[in-house]
Amino acid sequence: MVTVEIAPEAMRRLLVHEAQVHAVPGRRLRDLGDSVLLSDPIDPEPFWNRLAAVRWPSDPDAFDRRLTEILVLFASMARQPHIWPAPMHDTPADLIARLTANGFRDTGPGLVMVLADPSGLDNSPPASLPPGVTVERVADLHGSSAHERSGEIVAVLADAFDIVPGRQAAVEAETTASLGHGWFTHYLVRYQGEPAAVARRASFDNVSYLSSIGSAGWARGRGYGRIATAAAARDALGAGSEWTYLGVFADNVPAIRLYEGIGFHRVGDASPDLLLM
Repeated sequence: MVTVEIAPEAMRRLLVHEAQVHAVPGRRLRDLGDSVLLSDPIDPEPFWNRLAAVRWPSDPDAFDRRLTEILVLFASMARQPHIWPAPMHDTPADLIARLTANGFRDTGPGLVMVLADPSGLDNSPPASLPPGVTVERVADLHGSSAHERSGEIVAVLADAFDIVPGRQAAVEAETTASLGHGWFTHYLVRYQGEPAAVARRASFDNVSYLSSIGSAGWARGRGYGRIATAAAARDALGAGSEWTYLGVFADNVPAIRLYEGIGFHRVGDASPDLLLM
């Protein structure tokens, strides 16, 4: 697996950018100076309530004071303390070890990958598509049109990620909101008219974040996920993005291989997803 190094300031830029994306719709993003906090006033799901881009003091006493302040902040929101550290970029250098010593546990490491070799797109669809396959770019929709497309997109995502029925309504509401937001473009790959794979691109501030990439169960292994991802990445370059990036679970080997084939490289080591247990 090829890795690339980026400066801490660039990594912080990507982390803040991703938090801005996830703040749509209705979530709150606060820059605390030494970190950024994403919070959801309604949904206690840890994914929507997290701290990232951490720059805390290395002095043990000062570190402990800051950690205590952050724990109080999470308690005031009635949320489980949740931190996304970025190895090699956050401070102090032993941040993960210190958080682990204070009761945080890793719930599943993830990777940040950046588009470092766009030449991989030269051999990727949709320059030429297989028979029966189409790519639909979905954006700037409102009302019934947005609800209709959102239903198709979420049906693929629910199948791809085994979204439980209780969460599906929230995913559909968020998808509908992003369809009407100027940052977002959704990519819907169809085979003979049936939704087969999806991806989403959020582009602003000369940065593009790709997410919600998945294929319906019946369509897996046919390259449709690659088609959706390549279309989004190609459009990100066309939009003039200085950085195009995505996140993936470190154990999702098929997805990592797909992204590497397009030209994405991992940034540093896998990042733990730390929850206070």
